Amino acid sequence: MSIKPPFTDLEIEKAPSGFYEGYSLPIALISKTIMAALVIWALVWPGNANAVLSAVNSNLLNGFNTFYIVAVGAFAVFLFILAALPATGRKKLGPDDAVPEFNNFSWFSMMFGAGLGVGLMVFATAEPLGLWASNPEVLSGAVEANSAEAVQSAYRYTFLHYGFHAWAIYVMTGLSLAYYAYTRDMPLTIRSALTPLLGKAANGFLGHLVDVLGVVATILGVSVTIGFGVSQFVDGVYAVSGMDWLMNGDVEAPKPGIVGLIAALFVIMGLSILSAVSGVGRGIKYLSNLNLVLSLILLMTFVVFGSFAFAMTKFGSGLVDYVLHFLQLSFGAYGPQSADAFASALPTAAQSLAAEDLSAVYGAATSPWGSLGGFTEGLPAAASELDAAALYAAGEPGRQFGWQAGWTTFYWAWWIAFSPFVGLFLARISRGRTVREFILGCVFAPAIVCFLWMTILGGTAIDLELNGAAGGAIIGATNTAKLFVTLEQMISGGFLTAITVMCVVLVLTFLVTSADSGILVMNTIMSGGEQETGIKHRIVWGLILTSVIAALIVAGNSGAAANPFGALQNAMIIGALPFTIVMVLMLISLVKALYRDSLRDRSN
Repeated sequence: MSIKPPFTDLEIEKAPSGFYEGYSLPIALISKTIMAALVIWALVWPGNANAVLSAVNSNLLNGFNTFYIVAVGAFAVFLFILAALPATGRKKLGPDDAVPEFNNFSWFSMMFGAGLGVGLMVFATAEPLGLWASNPEVLSGAVEANSAEAVQSAYRYTFLHYGFHAWAIYVMTGLSLAYYAYTRDMPLTIRSALTPLLGKAANGFLGHLVDVLGVVATILGVSVTIGFGVSQFVDGVYAVSGMDWLMNGDVEAPKPGIVGLIAALFVIMGLSILSAVSGVGRGIKYLSNLNLVLSLILLMTFVVFGSFAFAMTKFGSGLVDYVLHFLQLSFGAYGPQSADAFASALPTAAQSLAAEDLSAVYGAATSPWGSLGGFTEGLPAAASELDAAALYAAGEPGRQFGWQAGWTTFYWAWWIAFSPFVGLFLARISRGRTVREFILGCVFAPAIVCFLWMTILGGTAIDLELNGAAGGAIIGATNTAKLFVTLEQMISGGFLTAITVMCVVLVLTFLVTSADSGILVMNTIMSGGEQETGIKHRIVWGLILTSVIAALIVAGNSGAAANPFGALQNAMIIGALPFTIVMVLMLISLVKALYRDSLRDRSN
């Protein structure tokens, strides 16, 4: 029986002349309109923008936290099944005689540079330390925060956020794009991955919408990355120079101030635009090479002067623990705990509390950022005679939900928002690879590098706090300053200054590379998959990206709960949700395409 050939006649209409020559007008104009509206809103009404983004984000998490968690778990399990099955695993991304364009070392080096960078610099010490103080095991009371017993569970969730699940998000997008581009000779753009479901509709408004969602997600994902990186860059410059104007004026706990953040942002984005204009060959290539060398120097500094033996024990035990809990971490989602559900879980003696006191107990017991000790001290007078441990236990479902939404779901949204950028890049460099090679090479290899980085750098910070050498200095530092404070506890003198300066340069080059690559990817999507795009459009999108980050930093600093990155994070999680739906459709489309293509192969 003959099988109808797949739909491959993807035609993305492009402007024949003028400023947008070679670009899709609907994608470009809709994307720019959305970003312009966001920038104007954040600058003209910063307080309103911050409050609305926070409220929308909170409501979305209440309704879609489970969707985010289960979707990412499904991506990981689906990819492992594809790699394990002989028929799909040996399928080649391209013709049967296609050979990989890059050798394994070059292939891995490029994927490392694309998918990692600023995140590893900012969170190498901040992630393990933060999870050492707060993770689901701590919230349940199984282990005590910041104790030796809490280290293993801290690394279980560190590996979750930077491990196989995280890279499966990139590979889900990348494999979908590569399959249609190389086996069906279609444009390397987002809508190609949905053609088995959309068919001819991919040439119209629905196709434009899919690509717009990819552009918006990329902008917001890159914005959050650059925002964190800019803060760490300012911290590093301050550590070297002592320039007080960069900080917020707090003598005891200085943090990057709004002036310092905006000044650093303009410097970094100016360099990024210059790099993007210079082209991939000269810009990204040279910066990536520099990044790799400086990263190895930093890693070796921690190997030699840090707690390497301690770190390696945590690497082994953490990896085993992560694998043993893989399925639970993949699909163990929590929902919000209502006040009524909390009240019904309370001991009988507590259910007679006045509404005001009950509300205070509910808020404290369901907060994922507190502890039993702090909860007990803050109990209202009417509840002071009650069993504090029982009251606190009643709020555990709420604490687990709040923690998961604030940590894991934030990371999944961040990786998803970054996936059009990294996925498209992985697809570009993987022609001629088999599906199994692509999945194993792009999921397992970089995840192991993340694990080593997090355990060597983060394990040193934890060991310094455990043995009392740091005296709480690392824990008390801001997330973006923890790396520099850890270095201060390890080394001193001129060597410390040299390594700190090197870290500042490394953060700078990672930032420029991320922004540069993001600009090029956005132009690739808008040009219907073209890899060579006009210089003027790279400049325009560089300026738009700068405006979005600056405006949302300003908005985040307004209102009662000022947080320079609050508005950025909220906007990113909101923007990532529609693209998560697109990715679920990518999974369904790929299942259909692989199945139908296998039938065609057998019929031929």
